[in-house]
Amino acid sequence: MRLDDSDDDPLLEVRASPIQGRGVFARRPIPAGQRIIEYTGEVISDEEADHRYDRVMERHATYLFGLADGTCIDGAAGGNEAHLINHSCDPSCEAVEVDGRIWIDAIRHIAAGEELTYDYAYERDEGDEARADFYGCRCGAGGCRGTILAPPSTSAPRCGSPP
Repeated sequence: MRLDDSDDDPLLEVRASPIQGRGVFARRPIPAGQRIIEYTGEVISDEEADHRYDRVMERHATYLFGLADGTCIDGAAGGNEAHLINHSCDPSCEAVEVDGRIWIDAIRHIAAGEELTYDYAYERDEGDEARADFYGCRCGAGGCRGTILAPPSTSAPRCGSPP
């Protein structure tokens, strides 16, 4: 679900991203504080998420978003373009959970043509530091921490956020 959108003047567009693969871009200015889009997809258990994505990958690549109740939203299964919003260490948006739904909100003004991003802040597990390339960040922000993992002092829901 997109807010403040119409078929005549869409708010967002998907196109090639300098960060990673495809990204989501603003077609017109978005003010700070605006709720932009809901992150949709199939709601699954943590166990099902492990089953779907527990395979050998060169880089971390899933579209899972962890919810407070321990379930996950799999944006690759019936999701919308929100699952293509890329990570940045200096994000323009944040993900907010409200009543078991994830919304992407602007945390600052976003210019027309600018890519929407948020900090994935994946939960850190033992051994993750040794796999820095697996969780590498390509955001290019001045304060880039080099990883999509949460800073060591924070924690995210088990499933993490989508890549």
